[in-house]
Amino acid sequence: MRRSVAISLLLKCLLGAAAVLLIAALSKSKSFYIAGLVPLFPTFALIAHYIVGSERSPTDLRTTALFGRWSLVPYAIYLLSVYWFSTRLPLTGTLLIATGAWAVVAAILLLGWPRFPSIGI
Repeated sequence: MRRSVAISLLLKCLLGAAAVLLIAALSKSKSFYIAGLVPLFPTFALIAHYIVGSERSPTDLRTTALFGRWSLVPYAIYLLSVYWFSTRLPLTGTLLIATGAWAVVAAILLLGWPRFPSIGI
């Protein structure tokens, strides 16, 4: 493996670890709800957009950004499921159902995207 690839992978791992540590610290604070904002920081989107933007055309980068906007739909379904089931089921059941709901909506998005790739929000 080339040195620059290894360094790039290490930096990506460190970004992910930093996000997890920040979430853990915030969840113990009096402002625990801010832990829900951290996963929305575009750490991985920045990485993905940099890679696509440096290896592909600006049009492909735009398509990636558009798909990223649509990917908010499965995430919103996940959050709605957590909100709804959190007072109705134990934590494990809530998270399993919410993750399953995310997976179903994400699968629909992935299956539908090749047919309608230019639909904006």
